Amino acid sequence: MDKNKNRIRACMIGSTILKIFLISTFAFAIYYLWDLFRSPFGFSGFREDPAMFFAKLALIIIAESILFWIGIIIVYINCNQLGIRWRVLGILFGLIPIVHLIMLGKIIKTADDEVKYESGKIKLDEQRKSLQVCKTKYPILMVHGVFFRDFEQLNYWGRIPQELIDNGATIFYGEHNSASPVAKSGEELARRIKDIKAQTGCEKVNVIAHSKGGLDMRYAIAKCGAYEDVASLTTINTPHRGCEFADFLLEKIPEAQQKAVAAAYNAGAAKLGDINPDFIGAVTDLTHSVCMKRNEEVLDRPEVFYQSVGSIQTNPMSGRFPLNMSYLLVKAFDGRNDGLVGEKSFPWGSGFQMLIPKGSRGISHGDMIDLNRENIAEFDVREFYVNLVSDLKAKGF
Repeated sequence: MDKNKNRIRACMIGSTILKIFLISTFAFAIYYLWDLFRSPFGFSGFREDPAMFFAKLALIIIAESILFWIGIIIVYINCNQLGIRWRVLGILFGLIPIVHLIMLGKIIKTADDEVKYESGKIKLDEQRKSLQVCKTKYPILMVHGVFFRDFEQLNYWGRIPQELIDNGATIFYGEHNSASPVAKSGEELARRIKDIKAQTGCEKVNVIAHSKGGLDMRYAIAKCGAYEDVASLTTINTPHRGCEFADFLLEKIPEAQQKAVAAAYNAGAAKLGDINPDFIGAVTDLTHSVCMKRNEEVLDRPEVFYQSVGSIQTNPMSGRFPLNMSYLLVKAFDGRNDGLVGEKSFPWGSGFQMLIPKGSRGISHGDMIDLNRENIAEFDVREFYVNLVSDLKAKGF
């Protein structure tokens, strides 16, 4: 939290410097325009002492330039919500008159909005710190979805784990292959849970699993003996009944192209840590036909509490690439969806929560894991997980 507080403080300082730059530049411009037009003979300072006039003007330009570059560098370094897009646009339009002022105004507003939003979250966490609202009886195991791995440098879950830790949670990660059939991933996760128990001495774990990770954990619980080690399973946007568009793609895309894509992915995944990755096996296990058949065999265990969460992306542009491209395809086969998974596929267990925020943006498959580290006005993803884990604590898990 201290690191984030320092970043937000720096962001505020950078924004303030940029505001001083804008105000002072505007004030100097008004002054010189007034001086120019108040006399038919031009600038009074130039008439009286040309050398001093240009020296003052040069000093003003240098001072304003220093203000601008200090402010913009501080904001670029510390304002996460600018993202790549606004940073690039700021550079591209920085030399275009008028447009560069509009762009600078957007950058300042984005920085100010982040300072306000994050300051509120920091204050909230400080107020409830002693309550340890996320300190559950059992540690939390966070299980990633397909085509991702758990990296220390790039957390699959974005800012969520740190928020949970700041509120008392103990967090572990699945650390399994990015692309494997459900059965193999389930076996990996069952072993991982045994390792966590041996490492910590805990009796069980609470699992929060996203996307395919929910299918993997259900298999681990039902078929790999993990029911003895899991207190609760919360699935997030998991395709429990598969994705019908995946059936369509596997049917229509020629086998040669499938093998080429699979070979390229498997080679890259192996270099990043996967052991015998299986792209085709992972994708096939997400199809509607395979999921429905597996549901008949992979049954819930009464010892484990199951619940699920889903969300809806309300239009193509509310999801970042590639979900903005897949949304319409998924909608044609699966109806309302999060960019990848249809709403009918989400529900599982004794409790289900569908997230449909106010406004037109919606919540995408990636938004549910804070993929883009974006502050969404209608949906505070970090606070959602705090409430989720707090509820597990209240249930005695």
